[in-house]
Amino acid sequence: MKKILMGKIADKLIDVNLKMKKGEKLLIVTEPDKISIAETIAASAYRKDIEPVITIMMPREFDSNEPPKIIAEAMKASDAFLSVVGKSITHTNAVKKATENGSRGIVLTQFTEDMMIHGGMECDFEKQAPLCKKVASMLANSKKIHLTTPMGTDLTFSAEGRRGNSLYCIVEPGEFSTAPTIEANVSPIEGTAQGKIVADASVPYIGIGLLEEPIEFEVVDGFIVDIKGGYQAKMLSDNFKSMNDPNVYNIAELGIGLNPKCSFVGLMLEDEGVYGSAHIGIGTSVNLGGTLKAACHYDAIMTGATVVADGVEILKDGKIAF
Repeated sequence: MKKILMGKIADKLIDVNLKMKKGEKLLIVTEPDKISIAETIAASAYRKDIEPVITIMMPREFDSNEPPKIIAEAMKASDAFLSVVGKSITHTNAVKKATENGSRGIVLTQFTEDMMIHGGMECDFEKQAPLCKKVASMLANSKKIHLTTPMGTDLTFSAEGRRGNSLYCIVEPGEFSTAPTIEANVSPIEGTAQGKIVADASVPYIGIGLLEEPIEFEVVDGFIVDIKGGYQAKMLSDNFKSMNDPNVYNIAELGIGLNPKCSFVGLMLEDEGVYGSAHIGIGTSVNLGGTLKAACHYDAIMTGATVVADGVEILKDGKIAF
């Protein structure tokens, strides 16, 4: 019965999110414990005369670790790809090169069978697309962006010359998007971010999930220099230290969630999409328009945010301001 219910979202992924046509080749990258989701999507593709190929890899050690080379090459050769994994491969060279080669992809990180039935994937993605594009255009090329929250976040940075990214879960050749998060984001110019970040909602990585108490980050010249909070803050700090890579502290992204069907559940692509939330991406920025590749990319999510770009309010206390 559950696979039957999952079939509706599987059809939506093929028809709406990837806009696949008869005769195209779909690569599904997955892990052993996500195989039921991968098989449901493959069955949907097969019914539509689309050839599905499932590749199963062992879970990566950390989010943003590259998939095996054989899978990376298959991604480049596909018409479209889906990443149904627990450890994210979104911010990898494999995704970057696949889209540069003309493939298109949807990333389903930390997806569960329940997410294939209800939640963020129920959103009308086409209806939300214009708003997402508008917010991304307002973030793009901003000389000064200022992010604040009632919890104490006060961060400024420049995105001058940087593109705005509108991820609304529908892709054309050469594009990728996460799902079900709908978000507009921008990558700061390296070295320009200054101030403090206070995440109060979620850090949906390495088993942290929903925050029991806020995590505070001090930012100097584009990099985190101190992390404070409870045991979850220590988990994150210890994980960063274990990477032995200074770029994991890079302020890589400001994202604004725009999916009214998402809610905070402790899973990455539901939490990041919560309407009116904001998140700061930390680590790798190359897939977002930045220049740094790090050993990981994590997001720190906050509520009640106000975002001002070159004097224009985009978000005010967690609500769209225009």
